[in-house]
Amino acid sequence: MLKFFGTDLVISKGYDDKPALRFSDNGGPVRFRVGKRTYDKREKDNYRWVNLNVKGFGEICERIKKMKLDAGSFVHIEGRYDEDVWEDDGKSMRAPVIILENIEYAYTGNGGNKQNGNGKDAGGSSAEAQGSTQAPQQEGSQTEMEMPTGFTGYTSFGSPNPFF
Repeated sequence: MLKFFGTDLVISKGYDDKPALRFSDNGGPVRFRVGKRTYDKREKDNYRWVNLNVKGFGEICERIKKMKLDAGSFVHIEGRYDEDVWEDDGKSMRAPVIILENIEYAYTGNGGNKQNGNGKDAGGSSAEAQGSTQAPQQEGSQTEMEMPTGFTGYTSFGSPNPFF
């Protein structure tokens, strides 16, 4: 088994205007795709999307329904990397799939608002008007810690530090 962890993944839109998450009627699996934008200097805009198929069974299906996930939702997932096998016109087909074991919301850092390049969210209000979560930097405060005199980057286990 290969363990898989995916962070800050986005749930992909459904193909041909179909729902992003496809639940089976008979209690079978939920299926969806997740993607991650990655840097690739060979591509036109220096990035490409890596997309993965995901399948979940049992209690995880109910959890996903309660989370009300949809296309564009950011998630962290944990599962195992496997192969999905099916028959298509008499041919055996195979594709990689992540068998879902855990899923949770991913914090996007902007309170869930998708911002465009000018610091305004999709509704047009600016981040400053909504209030910033960062504390303002005080004038004259140090931005980096000074190293103690004679510090070599090494502290022995016999130090007074309670964490060592």
